[in-house]
Amino acid sequence: MAAELRAQSPVMVWWLAARPRTLVAAVVPVLVGTALAFTEGRENLWAALAALMGAFFIQIGTNLVNDVVDFKKGADTAERLGPMRVTQAGLLSPGKVAAGAVVAFGLAVACGLYLTSLVGWPLLLVGVVSILCGIAYTAGPYPLAYRGLGDLFVFVFFGVVATLGTYWVETLALAWTPVAASVPVGLLAMGLLVVNNLRDIEGDARVNKRTLAVRLGRRGTIAQYRALLAIAYLSLPVLWGAFGLSPFVLLPLVSLVLAVPLWRDIGVLSGAELNGVLARTARLQLVFGALLALGVVL
Repeated sequence: MAAELRAQSPVMVWWLAARPRTLVAAVVPVLVGTALAFTEGRENLWAALAALMGAFFIQIGTNLVNDVVDFKKGADTAERLGPMRVTQAGLLSPGKVAAGAVVAFGLAVACGLYLTSLVGWPLLLVGVVSILCGIAYTAGPYPLAYRGLGDLFVFVFFGVVATLGTYWVETLALAWTPVAASVPVGLLAMGLLVVNNLRDIEGDARVNKRTLAVRLGRRGTIAQYRALLAIAYLSLPVLWGAFGLSPFVLLPLVSLVLAVPLWRDIGVLSGAELNGVLARTARLQLVFGALLALGVVL
């Protein structure tokens, strides 16, 4: 596989390095935040696009830093069960991947500067903290992923911050409804990481990468994933009853047809078999998020 990729264009290699399947975590909160702004007649599509691109670039930058650091720390080896990592596979040098991360974060800053012009300097502070935490996810003296804090990072930044931030830059106001709507968004984004860490639980434990999955063990991590699904769906009637949204906000219940098989499979599959669960969890998050956004505007 690595030899075949080397024969392809550099664009395809960098696309692999960006980990496109993870980018759904950047799309969904922008969809939901924009839908909430639309209900108030204050949507700003240019601001939404800038928020989306900023989230994309922070996600890509974080992925690239993770690619380099996990390779250097021995977490990514030839025995890796998950999708190929470009540094470990020798497709790109650590220096090139690190440079790519700098470019990605730089583009995120450019998006942030535009959004700061709309809402003021506090937004710039949020952006800087997001980038620093993206770097600290695997790098630095206290890497979040190696301390079991990766799950919290994903929930906060690809749930609450991204959803509320999108609403903020479009409406120029803050409110509790986008915070509440960010809960299922963040939980399903966290689900992606949970599957990833469950698949890698043994390899991570060998190199002392103390993810939450390593700390909880296999049974505890399966229970965590199922709890994330359950709470995400249980939050829907709360959004309807407590925050004044229309009954259409229950539309994501349709996606239970995707969630029920995942609930089952997470408990019976292991190792490389979980790559399929990871892809289907990403699909669930996108479908759930799209239906939630649609339900908000109806």
